[in-house]
Amino acid sequence: MRRVTTTTSNKGRTRLTPDQRRTQLIELGVSLLATRSLDELTIDVLAEEAGISRGLLYHYFGNKQDFREAVVRRAVGDLVEQTAPPEGGEPLERLLASVAAYVDYVVANYQGYVSIVRGAAGGNETLRQVYEETRAALTDRIFTEDAQGEIIPDTPAARLMVRGWSAMGEEMVLTWVADPRGVTRDQLLEALAASLPALVDLLH
Repeated sequence: MRRVTTTTSNKGRTRLTPDQRRTQLIELGVSLLATRSLDELTIDVLAEEAGISRGLLYHYFGNKQDFREAVVRRAVGDLVEQTAPPEGGEPLERLLASVAAYVDYVVANYQGYVSIVRGAAGGNETLRQVYEETRAALTDRIFTEDAQGEIIPDTPAARLMVRGWSAMGEEMVLTWVADPRGVTRDQLLEALAASLPALVDLLH
């Protein structure tokens, strides 16, 4: 976002520009989504949390769907950013670090993440599109990271397996967060990281 100039009121408060205020409200929505489902993320809830009127919120977001889409796009953008593998290290170590960040993200944002996944699967076209874009970003970067090429070749077969592994991993993590009995976090991470190259090897 471009840098904008703010002005200060007589009371010393920084006056936010419309773009800055909208961004602030989206960030608040993302923080609320960590412990709420999308259905619970309403204009009324946001207005109460932000301490502003519902009418003012509609000034920044045309309707409830626009607000939720903006929040979801920011939330999944945070997911992609936070799960980016480190720049240095061995390929498997980098993959393990990325998987660990994904697990931690789901733990911290479980209710909202589950509602996004279910909304995409339930036929919400906007959520499905955002979800598919996010899944593509998470899986495609495996083939754009030079070091990953040492363990995951960029072939149609490998891309098929990575796509399947991603879906399997998501289901495993969601199930584990809901009921982690019998499997430690380290065991889950090791199983997810080790299974990817093993699956790809089956078709090569």
